[in-house]
Amino acid sequence: MNNIPLSKSTYIRGLQCEKSLYLYKHFYHLKDPIDPQLQAIFDQGHEVGILAQKLFPNGVDASPESYYNMRESVIKTKSFIDNGESVIYEATFEFDGVIAALDILVKDNEGWKAYEVKSSTSVSETYLNDAAIQYYTIINSGVELMDISIVYINNQYVKNGGIDVHELFTITSVYDEVQQLLPNIPNKIEQFKNVIGNNSVPKIDIGEHCSKPYGCDFRGHCWKHVPEYSVFDISNLGTNKKFDLYNNGIVTFNQIDLENNPLNQNQFLQVVSELNQSSYIDYENISHFLRDLKYPLYFLDFETIGTAIPIYDGSRPYQQLPFQYSLHIQHIKDGDLTHYEYLAKPTTNEDPRIDFVKKLVNDCGDSGDIIVYNIGFEKGKLNDLMALYPQFSSEISNIIDRLKDLMIPFKNKWYYTPAMKGSYSIKSVLPALVPELSYQDLEIKEGGTASNLFLQIVKGEFNGDIDKTKKELLEYCKMDTYAMVKILEVLYKS
Repeated sequence: MNNIPLSKSTYIRGLQCEKSLYLYKHFYHLKDPIDPQLQAIFDQGHEVGILAQKLFPNGVDASPESYYNMRESVIKTKSFIDNGESVIYEATFEFDGVIAALDILVKDNEGWKAYEVKSSTSVSETYLNDAAIQYYTIINSGVELMDISIVYINNQYVKNGGIDVHELFTITSVYDEVQQLLPNIPNKIEQFKNVIGNNSVPKIDIGEHCSKPYGCDFRGHCWKHVPEYSVFDISNLGTNKKFDLYNNGIVTFNQIDLENNPLNQNQFLQVVSELNQSSYIDYENISHFLRDLKYPLYFLDFETIGTAIPIYDGSRPYQQLPFQYSLHIQHIKDGDLTHYEYLAKPTTNEDPRIDFVKKLVNDCGDSGDIIVYNIGFEKGKLNDLMALYPQFSSEISNIIDRLKDLMIPFKNKWYYTPAMKGSYSIKSVLPALVPELSYQDLEIKEGGTASNLFLQIVKGEFNGDIDKTKKELLEYCKMDTYAMVKILEVLYKS
């Protein structure tokens, strides 16, 4: 495959950044490693693609034995077409140095139609460019396409029994949009071939293209001149303003003109705090926040899973379903802690949410504030549960009414230290305020990993020690609520 100048994916890469295209072709070893969460997204996309084949069943598969031998797929595809096959999966075509694989090629009574499957919930501009290069390659290979469509997830679909693929997927023709893009494709192909053929890396500086439409996997290489903590870490500063600073030679905080800058009050506070290595505490607002708390206090945290293909009845694609919680209870200030927790049985046969609700309602009692970190998340999940289980409406509503958000003092910069580095996430606040505690001491260090591991167990795809991983899941979630207890202690002492 290496002697083929462009594939569909490298064409899209070139549209985003020609430097990325060049590095991919000549310095592949400089790519950032794929983190487990990104790999999980890729795996989910593959799973969605396989399921979408049921929209057009009984097809033949043109996939090659190895990804690095895509010409095998080209040969297979031609053979299938010549032999009268009407549904071909992974049909692959080559023209003018471009090779493009299509998820599903179908011939009906109107002629050949192309279908590209995406695991997203809408059609993006990138998908149109993706379809356009496919269409261009296919028609110039001698196959007359009557239509080309994007197949994507209908996020309003609610599972009820087996997956209904005709309800789960939405099919939208992009034929007209593709026609508008076709005239530019030959020039782009020639342009990208020239880029690949150059003897030097294109001189393209970092910019918003590094993350749009996708996060570039050469970021670690291209951004190595940017310090670990820089103007790009200024909290809630728009990306365009960050690059305005960068393009004016301002990368570190000490280069910022404090008399003439685009920063708001909180951003200015972050910069000054870093320059002076000084903390800021708004005693009045913190005191008011603390006085408003009503004991007993319940420190609550959820973990959730969300999949493109719903697992449980009564759930939608990508709906975040709670499968675990941790709850620390403190009846009086500085009092002893009681801990409760819940971890669902990892099975596709038993929806975890009903047991989750029953135990949560019992553990949360009926009075006292419930402390969470980022109230919108837990409130949203509780509202979903209330809609699903109306018999628990009054109890869940009671829990929602008692929620208090511990993130507020840090989001509003009422309490800020340089160690937070502009972030008010609990992963940044905890080590800044309580350095003796750290998520780095845990096997599971963040929620994405917890979700992915639980999903692997549910789907029967986990190869490790399940009992050990369950304990690690409980320890991670327990740290989230214990962290809130310790953070609140620091606020009381401030």
